[in-house]
Amino acid sequence: MKLTIISHTEHYKLLDGTIVGWGPTLTEINYLAEIFDEIYHIAMLHDCEAPKSSLPYTSDRITFVPLKPSGGHGVLEKLKVLFSAPSVIRTVNKTLAKSDCFQLRAPTGIGVFLIPYLTLFSKKKGWFKYAGNWKQDPAPLGYAAQRYMLKKQKRVVTINGSWDDQQVHCLSFENPCLIDTDIIEGVNVVSKKEKTELINFCYVGRLEKQKGVERIINAFNQLPENLLAKVGKIHLVGNGSDVDYFKKLSLKKNIDFVFHGFLSTKDVFNIYKASHFFLMPTTASEGFPKVIAEAMNFGCLPMVSSISSISQYVKDGHNGFLLDPVTEENVISVIQKGINLTNEDYKTMMSNNAELVKKFTYHYYVNRIKKIITN
Repeated sequence: MKLTIISHTEHYKLLDGTIVGWGPTLTEINYLAEIFDEIYHIAMLHDCEAPKSSLPYTSDRITFVPLKPSGGHGVLEKLKVLFSAPSVIRTVNKTLAKSDCFQLRAPTGIGVFLIPYLTLFSKKKGWFKYAGNWKQDPAPLGYAAQRYMLKKQKRVVTINGSWDDQQVHCLSFENPCLIDTDIIEGVNVVSKKEKTELINFCYVGRLEKQKGVERIINAFNQLPENLLAKVGKIHLVGNGSDVDYFKKLSLKKNIDFVFHGFLSTKDVFNIYKASHFFLMPTTASEGFPKVIAEAMNFGCLPMVSSISSISQYVKDGHNGFLLDPVTEENVISVIQKGINLTNEDYKTMMSNNAELVKKFTYHYYVNRIKKIITN
């Protein structure tokens, strides 16, 4: 069986001609190659340097089909998405002709016209993967429109979280981010991990105000001196347009903030191993961020927003801490709780994630996808 995947995943060409893209998505597709004879991935090719988080395809049965980049935050950039529709549809049609089924990954700019197009004009078997917050209210107009259209059509939609009112064709799915050896390594790390004299924290993701980076820095800047003395390093992994502002903000006190920029998956995992707590006080449109499951696997307890499906996996005081509402005051409060945890309680909370993280392996995901395709 041949599969066409359509996404907004950013790809880049290395000097030697190798095509690379965002690591988690390409790893997922590499694993999907285990159950498909051929995969065509239609996605954006950018003419710039690839970030360290990028990875190559590992199977010669995967073919990358490039699109010109489109989309952005401004009105003009959003209009360019619509102007690109004829070219994108031609590429999709040409590729679908060689395929038996498709996956469209949403929400994405091109999803605004591809969801109705595929629904009305394609008879191919397929499914939609919606990675955003399925219950966001209010949602950005483009997200809301795509979510509405996905609810009204009949093909399978995989979503984050389980909801009382979800339609029969909308299936709850975990986003994969761990390989089997990561689980084995995580068990080993957790068995040896202790609360040390100095407590390390980390954040991994886009460095943006909406994602909560400003709240993190302000919270530590307001932490009482007796607790601040117990804080080791605060690792901030990623990049974004606000990074210079965050760096300046982090200099208000003598706190060891470490800005890493983009890192490889291996280096990100090393940050989790060295950290005791993972902070993400986000108000952005989230499904269930993969980084939370990654952090849990390596004994890095989550301190995260109680939005979307996050609270269905993170239980406050059991295997992490929830922020509700998402305020600087509550960020300070959960940091205090984490610092004051006994080593015994810390180890118990780490162990409470042992079975949960197995649901975020690529093999678990691929086996569930196989059932969708074969049914």
